[in-house]
Amino acid sequence: MHLRPTFAAPLLTTLGLLVGSAAYAQVPISTATAGDSLSLETTIRSVLDANPSINALQEEVNQAQSRLAQQRTYLKPVVNGTASYTRVDPQVKLNLSPEQAPFQLAPNNNYDTHVTAQYTLLDFGRANAAIEAARSRTLTAADNIDVTRRDLAYAAAQSYYSILFAREAIRVQDAQIVSLRQHEREMQRRVEGGVSTQFDVTTTQVRIAQAQDKKIDLQNQLQNQEVQLARLLHKSESTVVPVRGRFEYNPQTVNVQQALEAGAANRPEVKLAKDNEATATAQLRVAEVSNKPQLNVLAQAGGKNGYIVPNLNRFRFNTVAGAQLAIPIYDGGRNKTQRVEAQSAIRGAQARTQDTQEQVRADVLQAVNNMQASTDRYDNSQVQIGQASDALTRAKARYRYGVGNNLDVLDAETQLAQSRLSRLQAIYNYTIGQYQLRRATGEQIW
Repeated sequence: MHLRPTFAAPLLTTLGLLVGSAAYAQVPISTATAGDSLSLETTIRSVLDANPSINALQEEVNQAQSRLAQQRTYLKPVVNGTASYTRVDPQVKLNLSPEQAPFQLAPNNNYDTHVTAQYTLLDFGRANAAIEAARSRTLTAADNIDVTRRDLAYAAAQSYYSILFAREAIRVQDAQIVSLRQHEREMQRRVEGGVSTQFDVTTTQVRIAQAQDKKIDLQNQLQNQEVQLARLLHKSESTVVPVRGRFEYNPQTVNVQQALEAGAANRPEVKLAKDNEATATAQLRVAEVSNKPQLNVLAQAGGKNGYIVPNLNRFRFNTVAGAQLAIPIYDGGRNKTQRVEAQSAIRGAQARTQDTQEQVRADVLQAVNNMQASTDRYDNSQVQIGQASDALTRAKARYRYGVGNNLDVLDAETQLAQSRLSRLQAIYNYTIGQYQLRRATGEQIW
């Protein structure tokens, strides 16, 4: 494999290496892309900006951050203010002597206003465990955005290059059709001169029709890719999205070991899997401390009436202070089952992390293999183009001098077009392979 030493190389952002024999009249790229507006970079950026799923995921991050902030409030005291009024009738009255007015034990109108401050003095790490679990979920939500942005960027790049590939393939077909029509006119002249038969003309027309069928398929492919890109950009399906660029073969060298290490370190799916492990571990910690004692202290200050001495209805300042120790004694085995569940979640997360790492390794190796195969196919197509061009030149000369037949010329024309399409396909596959490798190693595409 000659994909060696370094892995970060310039990307293929250009379209056009379709140089062949003199029989192939290439359409200038400036003409082909007149009025186009989206480069690869702007295409990817526009797709990322237009997609609502990223906004939805960002809101999930905001929600996770809010839940984290809520958990942190359990480390702070809680202060409440209360004001109440109660009317109680009848009230107990004592007549201690005939000379004195009856003595009332409690007022009919009861007023009470106070401010209460409560603080958890000791919870044996319960609040901190909940905070750590919430923090882990926040990281997971943020990493989900990276995965979605990566996948959208890859889809945008794939659609972008598919459009450029279809355009260039159509040019190959147009060049073949032009050459075949020129050959058809020559056949007509030879028929009129009596040196050929109508069969040669008909055979040529069949090949023209076949080339036109191939062009129709490519035009349909182009239209479908334009619809796909419009969907990614959230535009109307009838909108033709203009893209511009060139499409050329620009091989890069790849250090497979470095690529594997980069994938294991940078791939967002690996980060997500490790986030899930951390969340499961934090959840186990929450379960472990949820049945621990909790010590709360309370202080209250305010005013109320109802004090018997000296005046029952006088509003007087009062204070209250206290402490409460809550010790769980029996919960029916709930905490035990919570721990078993959390431990199972940890084992499941660890298994998913291992599977994800193995998938990353497979993705990297497959991307490298695809690039190598595309390189070999490109080299082979270069040889085929040279051979097909030479064969076409010789077939035309033999036919011109009457020592060859029309089918030789048509076969050579078809073979040359197929070789050029094969080279195009190799360039496209290599380009997509580069993006597959970047995706597999966790390198940013956008």
